[in-house]
Amino acid sequence: MNFIWHALWFVVAVSLLVTVHEYGHFWVARRLGFKVLRFSVGFGRPLLSRIAGADRTEYVVAAIPLGGYVKLLDEREGPVPPQDLARSFTRKPPWQRILVLLAGPAFNIAFAILVLWGMFWAHGITEVKPVVGDVIQGSVAAHSGLRTGDEILSINGAPVAGQRDVMFDLLDAVSSRGEALLSVRGKDGVVRSADLNIPDRDERVRLTEPAALLHGLGFDFWLPPLPPVLGEVTPDGPAARAGLKAGDKILSINGDPVSDFREIVARVNAHPGETLSFTYRRDGIEHSVRILVAGDKVGDKVLGRIRVTQPLGSKYPDSMILQIPLTPMGALSRAAEEAWSMTALQGRLFWRMVLGQFSMKNLNGPLSIAEYAGDSAEAGVASFLGFLVLISLSLGFLNLLPIPILDGGQIVFQLVEWLKGSPLSERAQAFGQQVGIALLILLMGVALFNDIARQLS
Repeated sequence: MNFIWHALWFVVAVSLLVTVHEYGHFWVARRLGFKVLRFSVGFGRPLLSRIAGADRTEYVVAAIPLGGYVKLLDEREGPVPPQDLARSFTRKPPWQRILVLLAGPAFNIAFAILVLWGMFWAHGITEVKPVVGDVIQGSVAAHSGLRTGDEILSINGAPVAGQRDVMFDLLDAVSSRGEALLSVRGKDGVVRSADLNIPDRDERVRLTEPAALLHGLGFDFWLPPLPPVLGEVTPDGPAARAGLKAGDKILSINGDPVSDFREIVARVNAHPGETLSFTYRRDGIEHSVRILVAGDKVGDKVLGRIRVTQPLGSKYPDSMILQIPLTPMGALSRAAEEAWSMTALQGRLFWRMVLGQFSMKNLNGPLSIAEYAGDSAEAGVASFLGFLVLISLSLGFLNLLPIPILDGGQIVFQLVEWLKGSPLSERAQAFGQQVGIALLILLMGVALFNDIARQLS
């Protein structure tokens, strides 16, 4: 059932964002006088088809909803009637062709700004303050002087408003020079500096792997206490077989008291394959039970599991939440700023990935994207819209890469023709297309490998 749910929302997201992208090409081409032969949402056999307009443009919804295309009149693809030659792609000035090619990525970025604008206008900006939780002794964070309860104010001189800003800025700093100068305010109200420094290049790359950054630096964000009460208990799991039920309050494990659900997780994780004694309270009565802990391989470690989830309803106190209301124009300005900063960060991190400074494990394939799509849709409208923003910006950025089969590569071809006064030879263009296909296959192969590795772990 999860697979169907993830696949459904993956198709919804891809179909929507590709339609936005292709509509950008279509709209600008029409405005500049190009003749559009077909606008297709999806590939393969047409399911719905309609011909409309003075140009007899064919509008198609095809069977495979994982892409789309706009087909323009082009002499390279067949004979063109003399009366339509002036509207052929190759007969238009290079600057007009470049505008048509730029329009697809531009519409993806504009779509992201529009969605962010609506979200910011309706709800303002909500940030969780970046307050430091536990700091691991002997870690990079501990050596820098970072302490539990510190609130992070800025990183390398750039102010941060919330936890997300801290994550992005630390990732940017670690993958660059490996040094992040933090300005923090301690529990005593005194502002001081903490210098996170990772001189070893290999260690910096390892820290950029998914979910490795904060743990590798040796700290995490403060989280509100979770009562040691069981949420969902998986049927036929170790806890269920021992008789535990949702709502049971765990009092101790092997005689050691517990006061937070995270303590249960930590102690169970440390004892895969062992039998632990649990004391719990149900309906005011204490009980004891022994549970044989299962083991799951996570990366290169085996962690203990009893197949239970944490309780619901734990919230941050109001003092930890920063709420900023925005006017319509303020929301639009913030949306454009947010879209630009995320796109620029993508560009920097992608370039560092090419240079070997950023982990290739961050490349996500269709399996991971489908999982994110389904999970965000399940979390609610705002979460799914946030997912669409990220994917739309990624689609816009990736299509601007100078790879010949993508819009960015085609723009390079048009720029060369504009500068030299004549088009590249068919042989050069064909070679470029082959290189582009090879690069895309390589990127897709790495992304799919990452997907499979994540599923296996």
